[in-house]
Amino acid sequence: MDNEQIVRKAYQTAEDKDIEGWLAAFTEEGTFTDESIGVTYRGRDRAFPVENYGRAFPDMHRELYQLYVSGDIVVVQLALQGTHNGPLSMGDGTLEPTGNRMDAPCCDVFELADGKIKRFDCYPSGSVILAQLGVLGALDAALHPDN
Repeated sequence: MDNEQIVRKAYQTAEDKDIEGWLAAFTEEGTFTDESIGVTYRGRDRAFPVENYGRAFPDMHRELYQLYVSGDIVVVQLALQGTHNGPLSMGDGTLEPTGNRMDAPCCDVFELADGKIKRFDCYPSGSVILAQLGVLGALDAALHPDN
């Protein structure tokens, strides 16, 4: 597979909620950084964002618009789409389901090595997501403490 196909397969693996397949798509030292919250996941923790968004948005879909390949770097313009029908873990608490639909812009940057993901930097538009879920401006009231 070429680098574009490797990245497309990674998205499909995430959409299928194939956690073991998702983890296997990374190099041993590979990282997944959610740039909207500044958190980098390593090892088995790389599964957390896929599990978290898959639980919160059972119909989660990643609509890929453009892929740009330059050697081992692949940049993807996409939209994160789904209906918020499950709990979404958000660091300091959990956002209970709003039933609202998300269709938020995102840009992902992959660095590949030997056919696997070495680095995945995800830039979702967090403010658009929160606005579409109806909680922007009322986030403190919407979060339920995880205790």
